[in-house]
Amino acid sequence: MALLPIPIPSDIDQRPIPADWQERIANALGRIEAFQDRWDRPQIEQFVAADFRHLFQALHWVRASQTMIGNRFLEWGCGFAVVAAIASQLGFDAIGIEAESDLLRQGARTVQDWDVPVELIHGNFLPRGAESLADDPMLPSLGHDVPSAYDVLGMDLDDFAIVYAYPWPGEDDFHESVFDRFAATGALLLLFCGPNDIRLWRKQRDR
Repeated sequence: MALLPIPIPSDIDQRPIPADWQERIANALGRIEAFQDRWDRPQIEQFVAADFRHLFQALHWVRASQTMIGNRFLEWGCGFAVVAAIASQLGFDAIGIEAESDLLRQGARTVQDWDVPVELIHGNFLPRGAESLADDPMLPSLGHDVPSAYDVLGMDLDDFAIVYAYPWPGEDDFHESVFDRFAATGALLLLFCGPNDIRLWRKQRDR
């Protein structure tokens, strides 16, 4: 692959978060917990909240330290759209893609509560043909029976400067392969792979 890893400072989680951001993130986490505790509807098994405080710190660092090929930010599987909302507040033109309608409605509430200009799209975040890059046909990212979000947007993955995702365990290699195949040269991929495990790559030109 032509992905160059970019080390994120080990002390990134020590960087201060403004009080208003702390409050917004805490409120979002409270809503997520209440959503997951509901008994009157089936659980969405693939929805797990990331560490939004750590992601705020990482995105703030990326915004300040990395050369960008543009300003468009894309969140794959945005759920409550918290990361897309953070990106918007940091000055990115943020878009979130989500296949689950219930989650998309929750994401719209986040966008409204935070009063940020985030565009949310109901659809599949995988570009057409991306499924062929998967080694395992049972990966959770596969098989979403919803239209391609890129058709709705009228854009392709290579129109984005930075893509963020929280891959299910075992899916990180697949997400990297999809980004490597379809993203623009110079674009960034940010993955939350678990507690204290945030990874960043830049797509390089093939040699």
